[in-house]
Amino acid sequence: MTLEVKSPDFASGGTIPKRFTCEGADLSPALEWSAPPSGTQSFALIADDPDAPAGTWVHWVVFDLPPGLRSLPQAVPKNEQLADGSRQGQNDFGKTGYGGPCPPPGKAHRYFFKLYALDTRARCRITCSPKASTSGATRADSPGAPFDLRFSRFTALRGSLSAP
Repeated sequence: MTLEVKSPDFASGGTIPKRFTCEGADLSPALEWSAPPSGTQSFALIADDPDAPAGTWVHWVVFDLPPGLRSLPQAVPKNEQLADGSRQGQNDFGKTGYGGPCPPPGKAHRYFFKLYALDTRARCRITCSPKASTSGATRADSPGAPFDLRFSRFTALRGSLSAP
């Protein structure tokens, strides 16, 4: 079974519209994905820019997305906990929720929206940060310690943007 993620707001590999960037309204784009493999207990989403001058820059961390969920709407509220129980971690701007692309002048940057189908729930505190580990989460019982999220499927949507 192939897990796929897409956006009605931009084509895979296409330019991310201004309203989803720091130059616009800085709204999160809508995302949709296919059915996950059996045994999926939750999803995690990490949006990042591997072309940032300081190394990979994390724009969005969402975890504990319910296994029955198949989409996120535009403009997800920048709350630590969402109505469906999903939680958002801190991005590299130091804020909770989505922080849109904001590349410096120069060549276009690539932005990946990575969706993970997990066989567990993250169970970490809201202090989760993208730099804590490769998963972007820390253990609730030991803040700052890596939290190992095992996943059974992974997929990514890519967009690009150049500075105006």
